[in-house]
Amino acid sequence: MAVRKRLSPEESRSHALAAARALLIEAGPQAVTLKAVAARIGRTHANLLHHFGSASGLQKALAEHLARAVCETIREAVHASRAGLGSAREVVDLAFDAFDREGAGALTSWMLLTGNEDALDPIIGTIHDLVDELAAGEAEAPGCEQRIHRDTLMLVLMALGDALIGSALAKSLGLPRDAARERATALLEASLAAREAA
Repeated sequence: MAVRKRLSPEESRSHALAAARALLIEAGPQAVTLKAVAARIGRTHANLLHHFGSASGLQKALAEHLARAVCETIREAVHASRAGLGSAREVVDLAFDAFDREGAGALTSWMLLTGNEDALDPIIGTIHDLVDELAAGEAEAPGCEQRIHRDTLMLVLMALGDALIGSALAKSLGLPRDAARERATALLEASLAAREAA
């Protein structure tokens, strides 16, 4: 008989969130249940209830986990871009991939459809904190903070929309699959050029 390794509460939560993220990417948000996550990590349903309180608590923790990971990656890309080591397209690709390949778009829509809107708070809060941090690193040009906020709104909404219906819509319009990414890149480059000219 195999002996289960005793995990600290932090390790247990971390393993559960990694399993939840894998389930989200593999099978969609409806697959992220306490029972499925417990089975994936060899724990009990009661153990996960202890850590998350409920299925919506697990979703909220997963949203926060995804938001932190995504924002950290985007933060690094923005800093690299500002240092001349990256491009606007890399920032766009990271945002779009977060909502598409990493499952944030599916999780967002699932939470909205199931009435768990408050689980979106960690995503919105983490993005807001990142934007404020990036705006603070900009020159004190008039309107700079508002431009960064508008750019973020545009990028997140385009990435979310693309994750949900981008493939089907691009196909029906006879556009390449990455048309939304190209458009987002052009908009972001134009905004960055306007910022530099100010």
